[in-house]
Parts: sequence; C-alpha cells; structure tokens
Amino acid sequence: MRKIRWGVISTASIGLVEVLPAMRKGLYTQLVGIASRDLAKARSAAEQLGIPKAYGSYAELLADPEIEAVYNPLPNHLHVPWSIKVLEAGKHVLCEKPLGLDAEDARHLLEASQRHPDLKVMEAFMYRHHPQWHLARKLLSEGEIGELRSIHTMFNYYLVDPANVRNQADIGGGGLLDVGCYAVSLSRLVFEAEPIRAFAAMEIDPQFKTDRLTAGVLEFERGIATFTCSTQLVDYQRVYIMGTLGQVELELPFNPPPDKPARIRLHNSKGVHDFELEVCDQYTIQGDLFSRAILENTPVPTPLEDAIANMVAIDALFLSARSGMWTAIT
Repeated sequence: MRKIRWGVISTASIGLVEVLPAMRKGLYTQLVGIASRDLAKARSAAEQLGIPKAYGSYAELLADPEIEAVYNPLPNHLHVPWSIKVLEAGKHVLCEKPLGLDAEDARHLLEASQRHPDLKVMEAFMYRHHPQWHLARKLLSEGEIGELRSIHTMFNYYLVDPANVRNQADIGGGGLLDVGCYAVSLSRLVFEAEPIRAFAAMEIDPQFKTDRLTAGVLEFERGIATFTCSTQLVDYQRVYIMGTLGQVELELPFNPPPDKPARIRLHNSKGVHDFELEVCDQYTIQGDLFSRAILENTPVPTPLEDAIANMVAIDALFLSARSGMWTAIT
C-alpha cells in the first residue's frame, strides 16, 4: 500500500505533540521531513518523531522532490502565503485553521489553487472527521431531537504568555480566530447552511490587543447558534444541539482524547442515552483522508469554498463587535 510522503513546515507545538505523532500511525501517510528556520530545532523535532530529514528553512523542504504533501501549522498570518508557496512548489497542502486572517486573505489561496488544479488543498478542521460528529449528525437526520432549532458552543482555555502567537494581535491572535472558528464551523456543518446575519460582543485584552472573550450569535434560516470563546477562561469545551423534541450533548467536541472513547449524550422523550465511540485519533483520520484524496485523485473532504464561507462569517462577527450592531452576511 503506497503512502503519501509528507513534509512539515514549522516545529509548532500542535504539530509535535498532537498532529504528527497521529499522522505517523496513518495507513496512507509517511512523515519524511520537517523544517524550521532554526536547523537545530528541526533536527531535534525530527529525532523526537523519528522523521528522517530535517531542514534549516521552509524553502529547502519545498525544494525536496521526495516530499509530496506539506502540513502547514505556521501562525495564522503565514497560512496563506506559505500554502501558496507549497502549491507553487508542486506539492499538496493541508493548512491549519483558520485558513487565513479574513475572507479576502483566504480567497487568495483559492485563486492560487485554481492555477494548480492537480494539487489538493484543505483547511485542517480535524474535528469534522471524528466519528462522534458523524454520529451526532446521524441522530439529527433520524429525527431523534425533532426539528433542529439551536446550537450552543463553549470553547475556552487560559493563556497569558505574551510570546505565544495566540496573544499577538498583528499576526492573527485572539480567541475568535483560534477557537471561535470551531463554533462557526460546526454551526454551519450542523445546520447545513450559511448564517444570514451575525452579532458579537468582545472583550479586548488591554496588553495584547487581542479578543480574550467573545460571545457570538449566528442566525440561520431555521434556527440560531450561539457561542462563547476565550483565551483567558478555564479550559472547557462543550456543544449542545437542541431541537423541538430533544438535545444532543458532545462532551469533548473538538479535542477528544486519542486514547479514550468519545462520549455523546442524547436526551429525548425516550429518556437519556449515552453513546461511547471506539477509540480513535481524529488527526490520523484527517491525514489519511487527505492522503487518500491524493492517491485516488478524488475531492478533499472539505473544499476551500467551505473554508472561505467560514471566514466570511468570522469577518461578520468582527464587524459586529466593532459596530455594536447586527451584521448581514451575504
């Protein structure tokens, strides 16, 4: 069974701790090289993960003909420019979320991808590929909660390190882009539609100038999604999906542990039913799905148009927070 040969630009902690160890387990993924602007860091990461090649620059990795696909976990402001460089080097690219700093930024990547139609590009919203979301959507489609009306999402963590990219406003830091994007994404996924207008309130950190607490509302044709996200609240995540006859609760909707079962709870007129899913790693699944799309020359699970639509909604939330008014989404 042939595997796609992957390279990684950046030694970001999300890659070293979560994504790359999971991709090593994939049936269709093979980690070949990792690059950093600091060769010593690249070598250390390569040794830690058992990756054969280390590069002292991203350009050096892109020039290696052995690399077929690249994972891009760079800071937000570098997602689009370096993903475009990956495409121009003739390689497929899996880019971390959010796809860009705003919808206009993200459209540049779509335009670049259209110049390279043989190459695959996808935003790395790994949660979408976890079986718990397939089950949740199945329960909804089977009418277990009646008519879908409301979704509420909470996704928070506490981080006050000024050196962390999430606390640097000029490179795309802040809660809405980092974790609020999940709430927007899942709302669109579950409602199977785009929101028609948005409202948001934000608390801005006086030192970092990033949004440290955001509450948002997305109005859809057949319901409303609300969320809170924060970079300075206790670690917590939860999703409630509510209908006319019941509700579905996802305990760890975005980061279920790879070594324990994910759990979903269904409340309806039949009572309370708890589902435990088989242990799996959503990053392994994501890497294999993307690699299979390359091997089989089929569409990626999430097209760039979906990623841009997510950024359009996020832009509307930022605009609403600045204006204090509802923002229409067109």
